[in-house]
Amino acid sequence: MQLLPKLLVLACLLLSSLAQAAIPPDLLKPLAGDDPDARVAAVAQIAALATPEAAKVLQALQDDALYAAPDGKVYIVDGEQAVDPASGRNVPLPDGIDGVMVNNRLRAAVAGALSGLQLLAPERSARLAAAQALQKAVDPAQLPLIRTALARESDAEIQQLLQVLIASANLHAPDAATRKAAVQALAGSSDARLLPVLQAMLEQGGEPDESVQLAAIDTMRQIKGRVSRMELAGNVFYGISLGSVLLLAALGLAITFGLMGIINMAHGELLMIGAYTTYLCQLFFRTYLPGLQDAYLLAALPAAFFVAGLVGVALERTVIRWLYGRPLETLLATWGISLILMQLVRTIFGAQNVEVANPAWMSGGVTVLGGLVLPYNRLAIIGFAIVVVVAVWLILNKTRLGLFVRAVTQNRRMADCVGVATGKVDMLTFGLGSGIAGLGGVALSQLGNVGPDLGQSYIVDSFMVVVLGGVGQLAGTVIAALGLGEVNKFLEPVAGAVLAKIAILVFIIIFIQRRPQGLFAMKGRSVE
Repeated sequence: MQLLPKLLVLACLLLSSLAQAAIPPDLLKPLAGDDPDARVAAVAQIAALATPEAAKVLQALQDDALYAAPDGKVYIVDGEQAVDPASGRNVPLPDGIDGVMVNNRLRAAVAGALSGLQLLAPERSARLAAAQALQKAVDPAQLPLIRTALARESDAEIQQLLQVLIASANLHAPDAATRKAAVQALAGSSDARLLPVLQAMLEQGGEPDESVQLAAIDTMRQIKGRVSRMELAGNVFYGISLGSVLLLAALGLAITFGLMGIINMAHGELLMIGAYTTYLCQLFFRTYLPGLQDAYLLAALPAAFFVAGLVGVALERTVIRWLYGRPLETLLATWGISLILMQLVRTIFGAQNVEVANPAWMSGGVTVLGGLVLPYNRLAIIGFAIVVVVAVWLILNKTRLGLFVRAVTQNRRMADCVGVATGKVDMLTFGLGSGIAGLGGVALSQLGNVGPDLGQSYIVDSFMVVVLGGVGQLAGTVIAALGLGEVNKFLEPVAGAVLAKIAILVFIIIFIQRRPQGLFAMKGRSVE
């Protein structure tokens, strides 16, 4: 007797689930009719059910697997099997059924409904992507589905996007009060794509109601102000990011050129060596340590520093040590070395670029000010540049090597007289500058592809940073790099990338004419 109540409960649950699985026949019937507006409306209403069965019907409609019987009922047909979506049951294949005709308009509505159903996906990333995709073109017919998704959504960011979508769809509502409420709801948005839509409402024949027009003017003013602030913040951030890249590229040159007086035209190739070392570390982890693949960057940092540093030491011991005090000869010699290194890399790795993928923890970004995305890789490079600058300052000012470097830089003959091994200091200093260039190559590998010509893109900018900041001045190098990065990012939208570079170069030429020592002059320099 105790088994009977349990069976009754189980039967009730089963009937309840079947009832939930069913789709009301009055929603299905228009799909078999000839009224195009009713068919599109039926698609939107079925999608608003937000059930797996609704998705199956829409998918069958898209795949031309939805058939209509002579009595107006529709069925999902798979081979010799048929499913009645009104009950969710398998049924015998009815006689006289014919495929539901799908024109371009209905197909577009079905595709939009299926993509909109991703708003109900269990993964947050899928729901966010679906909401962002609908922002490009939201159909008022999707309002029921969007409202259903908003009622189920718990993420604040996605909720805000869905509210904007509802307001955007209501801009074309027949009721003036609804349109006005929609316009006012958009005032908190930072999406510049809304401006043309609102502007169209203000044009002749766009919006007949004066109160809605006034609301649209106020909303446009708020959106423009928010977009302007977002663009300003974006230019500042990307200027700092570019400045950090220039700083990492120029910091090693500030030591070899600024402190030692060596015009090292192979500095860009040292950056390239650091980038290719990163690529090799990635291959090693991908092949032998796939479970720790995201940790390859941590291993690439010391590896790139030592590889580039050893190459620098080898160059200094074999070529550059014989050319101190002869800047023209160092320029020509290091230029030849740069060509040799580029050809060597082409021979080993090929002329094509290689890809260095960002670790998972550096992929994506953080959204601020409603729409400005700060990529994690650029945030990491800014932080890395700060760490490298602090480390170089500590080495030059708090270590015995730094003391010797400053002594040799200020007065080589006197340092030699008091027992400083100037040759060894030169070797270590050049190796340090080369190692820092290798670290810069690691950073550059996270921003784009790595190729044999990577260093050529940064060698001129590196020299500009060092010359503008002041020969041998670490603080001047930092200020010059960040300043050039900011100026470049603010000039590019106005003048274009090429003219911005030309304007910066002209400014540096004029500045050096007026102040040859750069932003900061070095005291007591003697390299004779």
